[in-house]
This record gives sequence, structure tokens and C-alpha cells, in this order.
Amino acid sequence: MATWQGRRVLVTGAYGFLASHLIEALVSRGAEVIGLVRDRPAESYLQLQGLDRRITLAPGDLTDFGAVKRALLEGEAEVVFHLAAQAIVGLANRSPLSTFESNIRGTYLLLEACRELRQDGAPIAAIVVASSDKAYGDQEKLPYTEEAPLLGLHPYDASKSCCDLLTRAMSKTYGLPAAVTRCANLYGPGDLNFSRIIPATILSLLRRERPVIRSDGSPQRDYLYVADCVEGYLALGEALLAGRGVGQAYNLGTGKPVSVLELVGEIIAVVGSDLEPDVQGTASSEILHQYLDASRAAAELGWTARTRLHDGLRLTYEWYTRYHQAHG
Repeated sequence: MATWQGRRVLVTGAYGFLASHLIEALVSRGAEVIGLVRDRPAESYLQLQGLDRRITLAPGDLTDFGAVKRALLEGEAEVVFHLAAQAIVGLANRSPLSTFESNIRGTYLLLEACRELRQDGAPIAAIVVASSDKAYGDQEKLPYTEEAPLLGLHPYDASKSCCDLLTRAMSKTYGLPAAVTRCANLYGPGDLNFSRIIPATILSLLRRERPVIRSDGSPQRDYLYVADCVEGYLALGEALLAGRGVGQAYNLGTGKPVSVLELVGEIIAVVGSDLEPDVQGTASSEILHQYLDASRAAAELGWTARTRLHDGLRLTYEWYTRYHQAHG
């Protein structure tokens, strides 16, 4: 708590799912948060929790170097959490250019702004950049460790491989106090992107509709509860402030793969529904199995995922039930 009390923190993509929860944790710890935002969505967890009234919102597009630099400079940022990205895999496949602009160009412009400002004496002391387990691509050896090559070959995956490499290159070459997180699939209260499997399944069950599985149900993923992920980000930020972990990448996950069919079955059990999933088997361009070895984060950051899948899904379902009752 003392680490964050009064500390000035810039969070990019502040209206996003993870960013909203990270901001909630930072505000509760006494940080002064500046949220860099391009668009204001109709709804987000940040707004629903009233958090956008407790932080400074700095309008600006990541691909606008002047806007990024101004937000860092005027906000007197000491810590940067770079979470802004085009994160929808289907959209990335349909529109790779906008994904590359946001995820790759946006990242290197932010890093360059931090580098220039630090040269001029700005107090930026820690930069945490969100990569993803998707950066590893499709590999035979699982779970992924941080030593595995980055082999993202689809647009979103490749964009995350690039921003990951760029971050560590800027740290190595210019001494930027930066590090990378490679997170598993996140879930939890407040994810309003209903194209994702967990929100979509819960919403279908609340409407008494059969949940749709676009794949054949066999792909395995690592599902990380958002509050656990937030603790991982804070632990890495604290490590960087203490001079540890600079230039490194850290996996944040449970290390426990779950198939899509098993996941949907667990949600159905949590809800207490008798509906069966509609397994369509139409999904393409998906990596078959992905899960992470997070032992480096445990050893160097003292972080481990603490929330069991059943418990996390129950908390998530309870939140969506309240949201659905209020919003229909």
C-alpha cells in the first residue's frame, strides 16, 4: 500500500477491462491515476464503478506522439502501465492495419516518449507493458516458459510479439526501466465484451439460451481471474521501482489448462442451468492449446494466481446477474 500512496501513475486504455480493475486497485491504494483514453465507450467497468470521476482523464490517441508525451509530462507520471490495445482477435483478422497501428506503433511511440522525457529529467521510474500469451504462437512444448521464442503468426498474436520485443529492446538499449507481462485469458466482473467466451456464455444462460461454442470445444486455455492479474501487475511495478525485473518478461497465469467444453460446463454448473452448449465447430485460425508456466513470477515477484476457477466464475456470474437485472 505504501508504495502507491501519492504516486502518480499513467494507465493507457483506461476504459478497458483490465485497466479498469487496475485503476480500482491503484485508487484504493492511494495512487493519483492519469488515464490515457482515445474513446469513451457507452459503458465500462470504470464508469459503472464511478472510477472515472476519481482519476484524471487525459484524451489522446496512442498513435499521436504529441498527445502521449503531453499526458506523461503534464501528469508527471512516475509509473506507466501500458494496457491500451486492439485486443479483439476476430477484429484483428478482419482489420490488421488498425491492430498494427494501435498495438505496435502505439507501443513504440509510448516507449520513445518515455525515453525522451527521462532524458530531460522526468520521474518515470517503471514501465509495465502488456504483452500476451498469444505472443508465443503455436508451439509443441507446453506450458510456455519465458524462454520460449515468440512465434505469433496471426495479426493479433504477431502484434503482441512485436510490442513485447520492442519493449525489451528499448530497455536493453536505452536503459528504460521497462518489463513485460504475458497474461493468460482474463475473466471477471465487468468484462462487457460479449464476444468473449465467459461473458457470452453467462449472458446466454441468463437469457435461458444455449451457449454457443464456435470451436469443437477441444482448445485448451489458461483462465486467470482479473483480480489476480492486477496483483501481478502491481507486483511487477513494485519490483521495477526497486530496480528488479528490468528488461524481463513475466508469465501471469494459473498453469492449469481447461478446454472450452470444460469451461462452459463449469459455468453451467455455477449457474445451475440444465442447458446444453451448442458446439458449432466453425472457428478457424485458433491455436489449439495455450497455457503458461508462471514460476518466474512466483520466484522473482512473489506472485501466484490465488483464485480457483470455480470461485472466480461464481464471483463473475454474481456480478453479471446484478448487471443483467439492472440493464436487461
